[in-house]
Amino acid sequence: MMRKPIVGLVADRKLFGHHPFHCVGEKYMDALMQGAGCFAIILPALGERQDFERVLGLVDGLLFPGGVSMVDPRHYAGPLLPEGQTLDTHRDATSLPLMRQAVARGIPTFGICRGFQEMNVAWGGSLLQKVHETPGMMNHREDEAAPVDEQYGLAHPVRFALDGVLHRLTGFAEAKVNSLHNQGVERLGSGLQAEAFAPDGLIEAFSVKDAKSFALSVQWHPEWKYQDNPLSLALFEAFGDACRQYQAVR
Repeated sequence: MMRKPIVGLVADRKLFGHHPFHCVGEKYMDALMQGAGCFAIILPALGERQDFERVLGLVDGLLFPGGVSMVDPRHYAGPLLPEGQTLDTHRDATSLPLMRQAVARGIPTFGICRGFQEMNVAWGGSLLQKVHETPGMMNHREDEAAPVDEQYGLAHPVRFALDGVLHRLTGFAEAKVNSLHNQGVERLGSGLQAEAFAPDGLIEAFSVKDAKSFALSVQWHPEWKYQDNPLSLALFEAFGDACRQYQAVR
């Protein structure tokens, strides 16, 4: 019996008291294990302290999940972050080089929320730090005082590029998604292709052009109650299939 493909989830590095811990939300693991049919492992945000080549030799796919921190604006020549927003430079030092190397090798790569923003920056793009304060843009933030089901509830539609990877994978021309982010794509990275757009024109998904395998990122959170959402299920099933294909040939 063929073993399940191994997918690494890059962790956030957080301080609890005086000590750093490496953490990943369980919802991402559940969606990966059940929705994609993969075996989940946590990859600590250690940067070059762990050899990237060895990491890439262990996995059949990589998932870059959401997190509470922001990508360091020094990576895209952006302004200093507004007060109250946190950095995770250790995750930046892990995710940004690892995702480029993974895509180059044909390892399936899936970015969600922070992972979406990381991938744009890794390919030379830039970020809006406060989408809601940008003229012509919607407020894409959640109501933090609302119950969690309401925060992660469907918030607005996205329109899919009809010649894109996302449309081919899902068969959808548009869908409603949740929306829980301050930041967003300002300039799309070189070599990336826009896959979905919010009503205000903000890019909500993109793929890597000419990638050898699944290389897709979304700004929304498909991991949340993925089993109840046809779009989310389609995304995780497609990612899992790509991981199985990579496993079979490596």
